[in-house]
Amino acid sequence: MILAAGRGERMRPLTDRIPKPLLTVAGRPLIEYHIEALAGAGFRELVINHAHLGGQIERALGDGRRWNLRILYSPEPPGALDTGGGIFHALALLGDGPFAVINADVWTDYDFGRLHCPGDSLAHLILVDNPGHNPDGDFLLSNGRVTGEGRGSRLTFSGIGLYRAALFKGCRPGAFPLAPLLRAAMARGEVSGEHHRGRWLDVGTPQRLEELNDFVSNLV
Repeated sequence: MILAAGRGERMRPLTDRIPKPLLTVAGRPLIEYHIEALAGAGFRELVINHAHLGGQIERALGDGRRWNLRILYSPEPPGALDTGGGIFHALALLGDGPFAVINADVWTDYDFGRLHCPGDSLAHLILVDNPGHNPDGDFLLSNGRVTGEGRGSRLTFSGIGLYRAALFKGCRPGAFPLAPLLRAAMARGEVSGEHHRGRWLDVGTPQRLEELNDFVSNLV
């Protein structure tokens, strides 16, 4: 699942007429980098949620056949359902097994084919070095386990994770964040993780979008 329902407030005015996942990087929509990487890693079914200008996303990406996968869409009401509510809303489309979830507004060279959720985990999170805009990090990683409390150096959650539907047990339809569910599972020792030391960028502002555009343009 690619989370693409955000309004992109920090990207305005760019996102007033174009949804953030369709903003271009080196001449291509940002979300296409994820789709191509997922297809290359062997994924064959993909769910994309949307709200703000979501029709543009469906028209731009279609049914996914050009990447040799199938895209299903999970429309949300105006204002969207937040991260947790958006995933919960799409559970019927995601199947019974563990499913990957990626924020549309990040760029990374992480190999999605490596994603694996240990049998005793409800979630497996990909963590990265702390960027300048999040110097204190989010979570601790020790011996393959992610915790929210304790001493030590924190890392930043990349917006890439693998989840089991049981993480959302007891949730009800509506808008709600994902973080409290993750923190509760961490307290029970049910969240694993890994440290990705490669390239990653949260494309949250026009400045970071410009930086990424310059970087990727020089790659190609």
